[in-house]
Amino acid sequence: MIIRKLFKFENAHIVRGCSTQRCSQNIHGHSYKVEVLLESNYLDNGQMVYDFGLMKLSIKALIDAFDHSITLWSEESSAYKEAMKAHSKRWVELPVSPSAEQFSRVFFLMVERVLACTVMQNEEKEVALKSIIVHETDTGYAQCFKEDAHSTLMGSIALEEILFSEQTQSEWSDVKLWEKLLTYQKIVSPKEV
Repeated sequence: MIIRKLFKFENAHIVRGCSTQRCSQNIHGHSYKVEVLLESNYLDNGQMVYDFGLMKLSIKALIDAFDHSITLWSEESSAYKEAMKAHSKRWVELPVSPSAEQFSRVFFLMVERVLACTVMQNEEKEVALKSIIVHETDTGYAQCFKEDAHSTLMGSIALEEILFSEQTQSEWSDVKLWEKLLTYQKIVSPKEV
């Protein structure tokens, strides 16, 4: 069975190298929608694949890190990155360009890590990430599956190379969340949310 949870965020970026000059040469923003699709052959004690309330914890925190933020590509010029960071307290720096395609890969890897680190408390079994869909506009989206997320043909994404601003991290209920995920520390799901 597959379940889907929708998240939303507002974000600014530049997508260098794309064909559309408005996108490749100008900072612009989108109202993103992110669909997280989880799957399992089992149901938990509540007869659910995975409680939607649990998805509002670490998964939501990571996606929300991009809200009212600027996303920067690490290969941008130092001058540009420094200027953006000087004028925005909320930013994320990625090792790949912030296209919808790469956002979907980044979110897949982050959610996959959350699930790998989570200690389930309600008899959830074999909960896996099926795909991530990132809607950049009402008419266009990118969908990522496991093979896409881990494909070196689309560019390597090491979670350790994703940087979140200090302001962004300070707003998480667990300010050590990213550090815990990078070091595979266990995150115990609450029994109740």
